[in-house]
Amino acid sequence: QVQLVESGGSVVQAGDSLRLSCTASVLTFTNYNMAWFRQAPGKERDFVAASSRGGTSTYYAESVKGRFTISRDYARNTVYLQMNILKAEGSAVYYCAAHRRITPTTTSDDYSYWGQGTQVTVSS
Repeated sequence: QVQLVESGGSVVQAGDSLRLSCTASVLTFTNYNMAWFRQAPGKERDFVAASSRGGTSTYYAESVKGRFTISRDYARNTVYLQMNILKAEGSAVYYCAAHRRITPTTTSDDYSYWGQGTQVTVSS
């Protein structure tokens, strides 16, 4: 069974940076596409970023392009989300997700495994 554990959420000010981590309890990390989603109160869960199984391809929501970076550490089975120039609208619970499809996707229904989420609050 795959378990994903996120960490790094915090309360920050607009313009600050923050790095989220997600560690996967899997035997072969390279078998999984990894992604980050976020959900604000009363809103749907939205795609943020994704990384292909080998890490060679990355995908971003338009709203975070140029500010957020997804990366993977295969020695630690960990995926990161570096968030720079945070905005108040970025306040949400951030979720790590994984699936074993051929390529990453941006649709939450495609992901089989989810972490418990980590809260990010950006004050303006």
